[in-house]
Amino acid sequence: MTEIIAIANQKGGVGKTTTTINLAAALQQMRNHVLVCDLDPQGNATVGLGVGAADFTVSACELLLQECEFEQAVVGLAAEGSKYRFDLLPANNDLTAAEIQLTRQSGCETRLRDILQGLPKNRYDYVLLDCPPALNLLNLNALTAADKVLIPMQCEYFAMEGLAALVNTVRQIQDSVNPGLKIEGILRTMYDVRNNLSLQVSRQLAEHFGSQLYRTVVPRNVRLAEAPSFGESILTYDADSRGAIAYLGLAGEFLRRRQSAASTPAPAI
Repeated sequence: MTEIIAIANQKGGVGKTTTTINLAAALQQMRNHVLVCDLDPQGNATVGLGVGAADFTVSACELLLQECEFEQAVVGLAAEGSKYRFDLLPANNDLTAAEIQLTRQSGCETRLRDILQGLPKNRYDYVLLDCPPALNLLNLNALTAADKVLIPMQCEYFAMEGLAALVNTVRQIQDSVNPGLKIEGILRTMYDVRNNLSLQVSRQLAEHFGSQLYRTVVPRNVRLAEAPSFGESILTYDADSRGAIAYLGLAGEFLRRRQSAASTPAPAI
């Protein structure tokens, strides 16, 4: 059964796209079929995965507007000979126009959910949705389609305010269009152990979110910041870097959570 994870935060610059790209690459390396959906008109996940404008003619824009089929829009990224899918639904600035047109169409908030539900059940193990840093129709589509939300955030004061706003948004989505939506977890990104504020915010997160806070911490890492400019995940750009080790750790923790949930016996009735 495919699990859909929205990687979201209404605050920009917190590592959403970096997390999407590198968690997807790590999951595929760990023998999973993965789809990345770029839902940000900036198209950073698309470029960061090495897909340029010449590599696709239709994208998330046309798919959401029902102007093409999924197979026409998706781009395969898996290395030749790999048994495990690593696909991308690319995006570019056309998504901004798509959002405007979608507002005039019925069922606009469930368009992505309908598309993903139409895919074969065994095609992907995980679908990762890279969300824009705003509460707009594209984000609403992502949260309506998702099973869970993974929230990357920096350990700083204003990030806490953004987190509170996103948690409130998740509750509103649960009350309206997606009652099954859950928070997958909070991921600390761009972490600097020398910063006292980072340590203070980290402690607050542990107090408020408990087991929902990922133990894995993604550090500030130059190699991690460089990788997207070469169109590579950190796992292929520099597999020995601290950033690569962190995202492999995140993928491992991500999968262990599912194994633990699956092995927990159901409560007696």
